[in-house]
Amino acid sequence: MTEAKEILSRRSGFSLRRFGAVLYKEFIQMRRDRVTFGMMIGLPLIQLFLFGFAINADPRHLPTLVEMGDNGPITRAVIAAMQQSDYFDFRGPVAGTAAGEEALRRGDANFVVVIPQNFERDVVRGRAPEILVAADASDPSAVGGAAAALSGIVQSAVGEALVGPLAKAGSPPPFSIVVHREYNPEGKTSTNIVPGLLAIILSMTMVMITAVAIVKETERGTMEMLIATPVRPFEVMLGKILPYVFVGYVQTIVFLISAYLVFQVPFDGSWWAFFVGFNLFIVVNLALGFLISTAARNQMQAMQLSFFTILPSILLSGFMFPFAGMPGWAQFIGQGVPATHFLRIIRAVMLKGGDIHDVGAECLALGAILVVISIIAMLRYRQTLD
Repeated sequence: MTEAKEILSRRSGFSLRRFGAVLYKEFIQMRRDRVTFGMMIGLPLIQLFLFGFAINADPRHLPTLVEMGDNGPITRAVIAAMQQSDYFDFRGPVAGTAAGEEALRRGDANFVVVIPQNFERDVVRGRAPEILVAADASDPSAVGGAAAALSGIVQSAVGEALVGPLAKAGSPPPFSIVVHREYNPEGKTSTNIVPGLLAIILSMTMVMITAVAIVKETERGTMEMLIATPVRPFEVMLGKILPYVFVGYVQTIVFLISAYLVFQVPFDGSWWAFFVGFNLFIVVNLALGFLISTAARNQMQAMQLSFFTILPSILLSGFMFPFAGMPGWAQFIGQGVPATHFLRIIRAVMLKGGDIHDVGAECLALGAILVVISIIAMLRYRQTLD
């Protein structure tokens, strides 16, 4: 009886030796689970660098085109003042209103500055001409700061350019700048955010569902039966990802109906352009999920790696922060993120009335990403067979 009490007392007390054994075992387990350990170290570092360097809520050096109807000294002073403000990065002239509209619709420029004909003559005669600045307001946060700074830029240009008798008429300025916010004239945040949400939702669900479903089969042993059959890697990949295309269709239909009825988001473009870009984007994400399944050992790792891919989709695609405001290296990385190109497609189609020609470059980019991911996934799958 006494010996039993002593044993019970030893078991109920704290043992440094037992604690050390459990601690040592956990460190060994952590070393073996390299994916989880890498996520614990890598994810905070990526967040630190992205939020610290890549994210910019006040973008500068926005691509700007100019339609030069006049090229006098006052015009040159206004253009020079806009260039010196760091908000505008003039990329060259544009020939006509139609070319400027096309540049805005395709995303080649955020601003198009239109200098009317006989601008200098009208200024001298006191007719108060207007300089039109057409802005791509589909992303209000991208152009808001630059548009708000225009009045100060004009005052600076007027003070430097007007001399002699015109200097006395410098206040108020003998001309004005009119900002025309296109594609979202009211500056509604929901008009910009809601279409982008479709890209993020599809990225989250398609990648994670595919990766977890395939890893689950591996854990249950059914994947070994599939490997024993003469089915080739490409056939396995197609057979695994295509059923989830139907899930993506259901999500998209529900999303588009809700966006139109609840948030009054328009759909002004080509359904064919949307259909092509949408299918490419879904297949790319499903292929990415298949690739993740070849690297994950269990469902937890598959979910962790899926989340690891979702973070760049949110931060580097232009969904939350203006893409043009990111540094060059962040834009370079963002070009490899599928959500970046689908965001441009869906905003061009829904908000700007774009067609297949306007989104052709983005569809080609998605196709290239799909080819790269598929090749890597099939090579990884062959390694698992070995």
